[in-house]
Amino acid sequence: MRVHLCAVGRLRKGPERALISDYLGRFGRIGRQLALGPCLEHEVDERKASSMSAQAQALTRVVPDGATVIALDERGDGLNSRDLALYLARLRDAGQSDVAFVIGGADGLDPEFRATAQRRISLGTMVWPHMLVRVMLAEQLYRAATILSGSPYHRD
Repeated sequence: MRVHLCAVGRLRKGPERALISDYLGRFGRIGRQLALGPCLEHEVDERKASSMSAQAQALTRVVPDGATVIALDERGDGLNSRDLALYLARLRDAGQSDVAFVIGGADGLDPEFRATAQRRISLGTMVWPHMLVRVMLAEQLYRAATILSGSPYHRD
């Protein structure tokens, strides 16, 4: 199952980019053995899509047809790492070919777009900058793969 990280904003070289690349690389290596991945990144330039509705349209264009859409939203379900891993495994085992994690811009996701997502998840009740959300999501994808593989990385 291919995983897509779809986000508003472009990350330049820097510590966030380095962390995301590292975690997604790790995810790709472990995930391959689990029929998960690779994780492909799709960035929407907020300079070309400045309003929430324009961002929603741009995000819709980068989400693959038929993908399960998971919106990252502060009002979403709070999952622990094991629950996320099991959810991904259920999607994979059900034959889902693509899953898209969608991260909005500074103002979040357009409410109509958010409502069409199959699932909404939260990384906590605090509001996070979208660049850090990408880092945390990349780490959680890697962690999910390690949980499913039985690696000792995740400690309960």
